[in-house]
Amino acid sequence: MSVRPNIRQLTEEREESLSPFAQKSRLSQGRLKQEEPCPVRTEFQRDRDRILYSNAFRRLKHKTQVFISPLGDHYVTRLTHTLEVSQIARTITRALNLNEDLAEAISLGHDLGHTPFGHIGEAVLDELYHKGFRHNEQSLRIVDHLENNGRGLNLTWEVRDGILSHSKTNASIMPGDNERADTLEGEVCCLADVIAYVNHDTEDAIRAGAISSGDIPLSAVKVLGMSNSARINAMVNDVIESSWAVSGRGAAGVATSVHISMSPEILEATNTMRDFLFERVYNVCASQEESDQARHIVRLLYRYFSIHEDKLPPEYRLGDDEKERRVVDYIAGMTDRYAFRIAEELSLLDNSAKQQRLFID
Repeated sequence: MSVRPNIRQLTEEREESLSPFAQKSRLSQGRLKQEEPCPVRTEFQRDRDRILYSNAFRRLKHKTQVFISPLGDHYVTRLTHTLEVSQIARTITRALNLNEDLAEAISLGHDLGHTPFGHIGEAVLDELYHKGFRHNEQSLRIVDHLENNGRGLNLTWEVRDGILSHSKTNASIMPGDNERADTLEGEVCCLADVIAYVNHDTEDAIRAGAISSGDIPLSAVKVLGMSNSARINAMVNDVIESSWAVSGRGAAGVATSVHISMSPEILEATNTMRDFLFERVYNVCASQEESDQARHIVRLLYRYFSIHEDKLPPEYRLGDDEKERRVVDYIAGMTDRYAFRIAEELSLLDNSAKQQRLFID
């Protein structure tokens, strides 16, 4: 009679060859609710799969990254952005001998809480809801409470921390001391997020005619390169070289306090790219008509469901949360097209708005 091997334990044994600074799955701080280990997958692999099969992850394919429901097939969506972040994070963690499974799980879950209509929707909900709204906090709320019919996904502490910590509030792409994730893999995902959006948003802006390749700041081009692939390669290679101490290889193993970092030159160029995008793309990317209609729809939905709580789907009428919190949860989970359709079905939009419909089914 053959003995069934415990694949998870074999994988955990292989993780012992990772950097001493890597987060080992067997040393996870655990879940909100204790569960029996999986015989095949490590804790972080299990988290990755739970996120991948979640409803919130599926909805990312119809959520705006920058351009609201563009007509072209090749614009980035919130889903393709998430996949690019995952690829970049996995590349960096593999090179630095860190836990690739943890980085992948954090990357796949980091943007689950984004609203319809991109940052426009987030700004409106932040304005309307008295406790404010941040998409990283909503991402954590989704995996903790909203998914799986209100039971949440019960993810590990390390993945939850990485999801919450990926978004920065300071002016630089590098997180401050109080903003860093508590794992190096979480720090990697934070930078991978920036590397992905700075580059693909630039390409989308060029594709849309909002800018030309010649508009990109020359100081950044000289350091990072002109093409999308050249810039990504420059940033990724620099993160690996600048963070080599975390790999635990050779003399780097004597390090005692390490973080994921960039060289001053690449960091400055990347910040220049990001500042350029805010000035020339993010604040002006959508037409005034598109922006106004997106804001109008979110405000209408918030007002309607705050008055007509009984019209919320059953899963959003349950629980002990205040009514406004449940309304925010429902709206934040909508895709662009679903938000428009619900507003249309509820007759919240006037005839002129319907005739000038900007969102594509």
